[in-house]
Amino acid sequence: MSDSIDLSGDGGVVKTILKKAKADALCPSEDLPLVDVHYEGTLAETGEVFDTTRLDNTVFSFELGKGSVIQAWEIAVKTMKVGEVAKITCKPEFAYGSAGSLPDIPPGATLIFEVELVACKPRKGSSVTSVSEERARLEELKKQREVVAAAKEEEKKRREEAKAAAAARIQSKLESKKGQGKGKGKAK
Repeated sequence: MSDSIDLSGDGGVVKTILKKAKADALCPSEDLPLVDVHYEGTLAETGEVFDTTRLDNTVFSFELGKGSVIQAWEIAVKTMKVGEVAKITCKPEFAYGSAGSLPDIPPGATLIFEVELVACKPRKGSSVTSVSEERARLEELKKQREVVAAAKEEEKKRREEAKAAAAARIQSKLESKKGQGKGKGKAK
């Protein structure tokens, strides 16, 4: 399980899965952009821990796509599933850059985070239920449209069959009259 994945394509953000999530675990998405994580951040150069949620067993919550965390986290966390634990190595250009974040993170520091994705949730004001309900409602509308379209198609087919039957009856009557008219003329 120590396969490293270069998420940025240039070695700037590398993820190594330490613990896989269940196959059917949720992952962040447009419907579920709010995430809760446990993490521990260390300086790659010294191994010194500069921040952690593990000591007080808290979670850190943020919304993906809002720029409220370093770029490496934006890139890496959206690839994770709930329950997954990963080591994320972040080059300075995907973390705090040449400025660092003093006093804890020196300028130009490469950072290593062990991150566990604890949960992903919908934005405030929506819920997984309302998102699911909306999808179900749209699916039901789609089914209703399909039923109506099928009924219209069936009605069109019946009209065409009725027209064909009427045309056949008219043709039959015309041929019958032609046959009767020829027979009357010879009877004289």
